[in-house]
Parts: sequence; C-alpha cells; structure tokens
Amino acid sequence: MATEDTKRWAEEKLQLVSNKVKKELERLGNAIPYIPFNESYTDVSKERGIEWWTNGFWGGLLWQLAHATGDDVFVEAAIAQEKRLDEALYLFRDIQHDVGFMWLHTAVAHYRETGNEQAFRTGLHAANLLAGRFNVDGNYLVAWNDQKPGWVIIDSMMNIPLLYWATAQTKDPRFEKIARRHANTVAKYLVREDGSVGHIASFDANSGEFIGLIGGQGYSSDSAWSRGNAWAIYGFALSYHHTKDPYYLSIAKRVANYFMAHIYETDNIPLVDFRAPKMPVIYDTSAGLCAACGLLEIAKWVLIDEQDHYERAAIRMLKAIEEKYANWNEEEDGIIGGGTEAYHRPATYEVPLIYSDYFFTEALLRLLEKELFIW
Repeated sequence: MATEDTKRWAEEKLQLVSNKVKKELERLGNAIPYIPFNESYTDVSKERGIEWWTNGFWGGLLWQLAHATGDDVFVEAAIAQEKRLDEALYLFRDIQHDVGFMWLHTAVAHYRETGNEQAFRTGLHAANLLAGRFNVDGNYLVAWNDQKPGWVIIDSMMNIPLLYWATAQTKDPRFEKIARRHANTVAKYLVREDGSVGHIASFDANSGEFIGLIGGQGYSSDSAWSRGNAWAIYGFALSYHHTKDPYYLSIAKRVANYFMAHIYETDNIPLVDFRAPKMPVIYDTSAGLCAACGLLEIAKWVLIDEQDHYERAAIRMLKAIEEKYANWNEEEDGIIGGGTEAYHRPATYEVPLIYSDYFFTEALLRLLEKELFIW
C-alpha cells in the first residue's frame, strides 16, 4: 500500500497530466499522437498508417483519465479515437499481433466503462483476428506480417489479455487456451534462467520446431532489451491475473528481479539494453514505466512480506523518471521524455513516446487505486 506522501505525490502529478492532456487535445483534435517533433504532435496514422501498433495508447490514456475524473471531455475524445481505429479493421491491410494494444485500450476500455455493445463487438472482432494468428504446431501467435510466419516476439505477452477477456465474456475457452499455450511457448524460449528476456524467437512454421533467437530492438540476439523485459514482467503478471496459474507469477517475478537488479545500478532509470556495451549510455524510460505497472500488478498477488519489495521499486522508478524527464509545459506536447524506440535507431533515442505517457498515468492511478483495468 502506497504511503500517504506517495499518494499526495501521485495526486499532484495526475492533476498535471489531466491539465496537460486537455491542452494536447485542443491542439490534436482527432489526430493520433506518437512522438512529438519540435514539441508538437503530428498525426501518426498519416505517417505510419492507421494500423500502427501504438495507435491505441492515446485512447487508453483518455479512458484512464475519464474513469478517474468523470470528465466528459476525455470520454468524447476516447470514443472518437476508437471510431478512427475502426478503419484499420475495415482495411485489414497490416493487422498483426498488436491488436491487443490497439483495441484493449479503445473498444474494450469503452465496453468496460460503459457497457457499449458495439464496442464489445469490435473488441471481440479484434480477439478473433488475434486468435487466427495461432500456429497449431508451434503453439504460438505469429508476430508481424513480414512473410516470417515463424517469428514470435516478447511484446505479444501484452496483447494476449485480449484473448483472456474474450473467453471471460463469451465463455468460449478457445481464446484462453490459445493465450496460455502461447504464453507457455514464450516462457520456454524467450525467458532465460537468469530472468533476462530475448526479443524475437524463430520457429519452423511448418513443424513448429524452435530455430533460435534473433536480435530485435535490443543490442543483439543474446542481449536484454529493457522494454522487452518490461513487456515480460507485466505480461506474465497479467497472465497470472487472468488464470491464477502460479507458473506465470513465478516467471513475472524472475524477470522483475533481474530488471530491479539492473536499474539499481543506474539510479532507477533503465538503460535501453541491460547487456549493451557501456558506451554510448542510452536510457529508455518507457521500459521503466511499463515495468512499474507490472511490479504494481505483481504486488497485488504476492505475500504481504513481498509486496513492499515490488511496490517500492515501482515508486522509485516513477519518481526518478518524473523528476528527470517530465515536461509539464502545457504549450509543448508529450509528457515523459527519455523513451527510446530501439537500440539501433538513433533518430529516436530518448524522446517522448505516447506509451510512456500512458504507462506513467496508469501507474499513478494504480497507486491511487483509481485505475480502469484495461488489460
């Protein structure tokens, strides 16, 4: 349980978030933000497509604020974002494993908050699309659409809650069965014994046989990309949340302990890759913010004497990142800087990322016990 001082801090920052997001909405209209350039957002759907994997996070941020504040400004804007994403379903041009990121934060959040039936149908549509990516021989969900039907990525652990939700709503067990088989495959081949995590696993798409790990957004195939580790912490914690299978909680804790040991060395702000060369020093605050939400989720399910271990680590990260990287100037877009898309992508080293703002806000609301459970 967060202390009263921490709750006061979270309340103060949440008010700043709410104020700034309203100003950003005035400038954005229905545009979908991603990275601000020269402190201004553009519409990422026009630059990277309506199917771009981050396109749900702004809607999710709006739903979180709507739930916490009751302000209709956030509700109306969130619904407008959901309607924009409907185009991606109609086009079906580059729909892939990230449908969870897109529609958990929009349609499913809308349904959870209001019971809207069309939002329910949209969420279920997305869940069926995700289930359709399942390789029955390899027991995994195929990532991306790059003619690589044997590739699996750690990010997928944050998308399979869409399948758990679909089973809970329809009482059809096939969605959860797919999610669990996929999670077991990810745990076996992408999570190492020391708690570090690989980004991409390659399988023979015909036989399902494991081939090996591939370098992705981290430094190399055998490195430890921090946001990948964060996806694993939160993703496996969420699989435990939905299934109560202790195996998933044990995986989440193993990765969390690895992550916490490494952020201790860098003043609670994670490097983009824990096994990259010492120079250059590159941080990724988005990894820390996602991991903080995962640590707070783990804290809900462990014994009382373990709870502080995870909760305090989350709070240290949140406060360190906010102190160093928050931008509360309401005339400039983006809230939390210091996010890095990928180790080998210098153009987007240490920039504001929309999912950083989302996870920061969700973490604040978790500390205040005011969050909308989107996952």
